[in-house]
Amino acid sequence: MEPVLKIEHIEKYYGNRGSLTKAVDDISFDVEKQEFVAIMGASGSGKTTLLNCISTIDRVTSGHIYMNGKEITKLKGNALNRFRREELGFIFQDFNLLDTLTAYENIALALTIQGKKAKDIEKQVKGIAKKLNITDVLKKYPYQMSGGQKQRVASARAMITNPTLVLADEPTGALDSKSARMLLENFEYLNESFQATILMVTHDAFTASYASRVIFIKDGKIFHELKRGEDSRKEFFDKIIDVVTLLGGDLNDVI
Repeated sequence: MEPVLKIEHIEKYYGNRGSLTKAVDDISFDVEKQEFVAIMGASGSGKTTLLNCISTIDRVTSGHIYMNGKEITKLKGNALNRFRREELGFIFQDFNLLDTLTAYENIALALTIQGKKAKDIEKQVKGIAKKLNITDVLKKYPYQMSGGQKQRVASARAMITNPTLVLADEPTGALDSKSARMLLENFEYLNESFQATILMVTHDAFTASYASRVIFIKDGKIFHELKRGEDSRKEFFDKIIDVVTLLGGDLNDVI
């Protein structure tokens, strides 16, 4: 079976000839359908640049990225906009909800842009809200919601279009420990019940331990990779910590 995401020898440089920085250095890996993959690395390791290249926010300097067999590194204009709108779901650290819209309207926005009928939108929004236990906040504005509620609304917004790939950038960074755990359990639920394929960037070992595979990035290159397999989450967490120690990171930054 063809992987959902295929990364082939991508590189990303910033700057000019006088001062070049190689943020991503010859990275290759695949993500299979319904995988939950975490990318870990210290600040400045290149993990966010890698995510930006996959999301087409940044263009690669060299190499190729394929989504369901289609090369996305060459997309431009309307084709690029359509790809972002229909194939990707985004979950950000700071939620990125629109303050002037209710939770319902924030979730429905992507479907509205796609031209879906109001009755179909209502059915889909209420359906995903029930599954994510946010039905009671649909009429609320972001300022009326807790951090955990906002993140679940953001998750619903990301999933409502049934995207090929969900990209999560430090999704627990702005949450307290209880809200973070609830969000990660929601990720597991999305992964298992919606068959969502999730690629998550994090510097946090606890967050990464919910994934089925962890790719470690150091100095723009893949340093190591761990698969959870039959390990419990605690056993997987311990293995992640072992690799972080090898990376030379400060454990206070990743626990």
